[in-house]
Amino acid sequence: MEQGVLLVVFLGSIAISLSSPGRPYGSPDNGYEESPRNRRPNIIVILADDMGWNDVSFHGSDQIPTPNIDALAYNGVILNSHYVPALCTPSRAALMTGKYPIHLGMQHSVILEPEPRGLPLSEKLLPEYLKEAGYRTHAIGKWHLGYHRREYTPTYRGFDSHFGYWNGLQDYYSHVVEATFAGYRGFDMRRNTSVAWDTAGKYSTDLFTEEAVSLIDHHDPKDPLFLYMAHLAPHSGNQDEPFQAPDEAIARFGHIRDPERRIYAAMVSKLDDSVGEVVSALRRRGMLENSVVLFMTDNGAPTMGIHSNRGSNYPLRGIKESAWEGGVRGVAAIWSPLIRKSRRVSNQLIYVTDWLPTLLSAAGLDKKGLGNIDGVDVWPALVSDKVSPRSEAVVNIDEIDDYSAIRRGDFKYILGSTKTGEEWYGEAGRADRSQSEGTSPGYKPEEILGSKVGVAISGVITAKQVLEVRKLREAKVSSGELNARMLTTSDILRMRSEAELKCNTKEEEKVSCDPLDSPCLFNIREDPCEMVNLAKTKPVILATLEDALLKYKVTMVPPSNLDKDPLANPANWNGTWVNWHDQDPMEFLRELKSSSRLSGTTIAILGILLGLLFLGVVILIAVRRLGEHKQEPHPEDGSFHEVLEDPVGQREPLGTGQRATRLSGSLGEFSRLNDVPKTVD
Repeated sequence: MEQGVLLVVFLGSIAISLSSPGRPYGSPDNGYEESPRNRRPNIIVILADDMGWNDVSFHGSDQIPTPNIDALAYNGVILNSHYVPALCTPSRAALMTGKYPIHLGMQHSVILEPEPRGLPLSEKLLPEYLKEAGYRTHAIGKWHLGYHRREYTPTYRGFDSHFGYWNGLQDYYSHVVEATFAGYRGFDMRRNTSVAWDTAGKYSTDLFTEEAVSLIDHHDPKDPLFLYMAHLAPHSGNQDEPFQAPDEAIARFGHIRDPERRIYAAMVSKLDDSVGEVVSALRRRGMLENSVVLFMTDNGAPTMGIHSNRGSNYPLRGIKESAWEGGVRGVAAIWSPLIRKSRRVSNQLIYVTDWLPTLLSAAGLDKKGLGNIDGVDVWPALVSDKVSPRSEAVVNIDEIDDYSAIRRGDFKYILGSTKTGEEWYGEAGRADRSQSEGTSPGYKPEEILGSKVGVAISGVITAKQVLEVRKLREAKVSSGELNARMLTTSDILRMRSEAELKCNTKEEEKVSCDPLDSPCLFNIREDPCEMVNLAKTKPVILATLEDALLKYKVTMVPPSNLDKDPLANPANWNGTWVNWHDQDPMEFLRELKSSSRLSGTTIAILGILLGLLFLGVVILIAVRRLGEHKQEPHPEDGSFHEVLEDPVGQREPLGTGQRATRLSGSLGEFSRLNDVPKTVD
C-alpha cells in the first residue's frame, strides 16, 4: 500500500515539473554557465503605437518617467536617427518585409476596418524566415496588415500563435472596434483565429503583458524565441472614448495639468511597466543573457486631429501622417549582451526596413535568399559602432496625397503635404514650461537603475563579471579590468544629454518653407527641427535629391487601397469582425466562447494528471492483490483469506463474496472518474 502511494506521489511530481517554469540564469543549478556560442539568440521586438518622440524620458522630458524603457536604452544603444513611415500599416509592412511601402502598394493611408486588402501574400515575412531556422514565433497585440481572408492573418504568415486584434485600434476594455469612417462596430480580440470573448472588461496592455510572460514562462529555452509584441498603447481608443487607463495609473501624474495628457501619460506608464515585466520574465527563465531586445514606435504621435492621443513629438516639427520629422523620426533603442559597444547614442541613419536583414544577421542566418529588398544589414554597426551601410532613406512617395520626401546624408527633401500638421506641437516637459504644463518631478537615475529592466540587466552583467573574475583567477592574475561593466548614474546623465534634441535656431535665422508651393530642403543634423529652408542656397543638393526620388518613382507599385465593403459590417456576423471574404466567415464564431473553455495548457496538464491517477489506482489494486496472495493460510480451512478487523478487535475471514463486493466498490469509485465533466477546445 505504501509503495503504491509513494509511486503516485512521484508520478504526480513529474507532471507538476513538466508544467513549471525554469530557473533564472545564474541560479545555483546552472552555476553561471555561459550560453553556447552557436545558440541562436532570442529576438524580442516590442512595438509601441503612436508614441511621441518626447514621451520617453531618455529624450529629456521629465513629464512622463519611463524607467524600464530608459534602462533598456541606457544599457544598450539609443537609436536617435531611426526612421519609420508616418502611419501604422506602412510601418508594419516595412518591418515585416524589409521593403519600402512604395514597393508593396502600402504607401497611402492605412488598411481601414472594412477594406478588403492586406499585405500581399506573395511577400515572405520576418517570422517565416525565423521559423525556418527553428525559432518559435509568437505575435501579441496589433496586426493591421489585413484580415478579410484568413490567409492574411498572423498564424497563416509565419507565427505559431497570435493573441491580439486584427484592426488598427480597439477600446482598451471592451475590445470593440469602431470603424474610422464607416460607423461599424464589433468585437475584435483573437486567440489565433478564435474569438477571445473572455477578455472583455480587461485592460489591453495588461492582457498582452500577461500573454507575453506566460509564453516566456512556458517556452523551452532549447529553442530560440521570436516574440513580436505590438502594443495598442499609447494609441487612442475609439473616438467616443480615446483616452483610457486604470485610475491607479492616472493618479501617478497629478502634476500634469491637461487631463487628456494626464491619461495619455498613464497609458505610456502602463506600457513601460509591460516592458519591465517582459524583460524580468526573460531573466527569470535564463533567456535574457542570449536575447536581442528591440523597442521602437511605429510612427510619431498624433498630437491633434483624427485619433489624437495628445502625444508629444517636441521639439520636432509635425505629427503622425506627415513627412516632417515629428511623424517619421521614431523612438527606438536596442539592447543585447551581443552588442560589444553599448551604453551609447547612435546618430547613424537606420530605416525600419533594415530590421529584417539585421535581425537575421543577429541570428547568424544567411541573407542571400532575401531577394530584392530595401533593408540593409546594420548589425555590425550596432554591435561594434562601425559605419552604417545606409546613407539614404525614402520617407515616402504618395501620389494620392501628392507628397514625397527623402533623406540622404544630412539633408532631407520634402515636396507636397498631407495637411495634417505643419507646425511644432506638443508638451515639452521642461522646467521653463511648468506654468502652463505643470511642474514635473525631477529626473531620478536611481529609479532607472532600480527598475525591473535595470535589475534584470544588472543581473546578467554581474553574472558575466563573475565569469571574468574566475578566468582571471585561473590565469593567476591578481587584478584586471572587467569587460562587463555596470550602468552608472553618470552614464545615464551623459547619454540623456546626448540623446536630447535641441533647436537653437534664432528667430532671425529661420527661413520659411511651403512644400505645397515648392520643395523644401533641410540639414537635419544641424537643424533637426526643420526651421531653416536651404532650397535656394543649395540648389545642387536639391536637384540631386529630386533625381533620387524620380528613380524610386520608376520602381513604385500602385497603391492597393480599395473602397469599403459593407459586407464587413460586424452586424452581419454576430457583432464580430471576421474574415468576411472567407467561404465560411462564421466558422470560428460557432466555436464555444473562450470563457467556457479551458486553455490548451490546462487541458494538457489535466490529461497528464488523470492518466497518472488511473495508473496509480491500477498499481494500488495490483499491490493489494499481491498482498493477498502472500498471506499465511487460515488455520480453519488452509485457504488464503483477507482478514477484516471488526470494531471490537476480533478478526474474521472475509469471504469470497465480500471480497468481490469490495473490489467492485473500488472499481466503481474509479469508474466515476470518467464521469467528470470535460470541456475541450
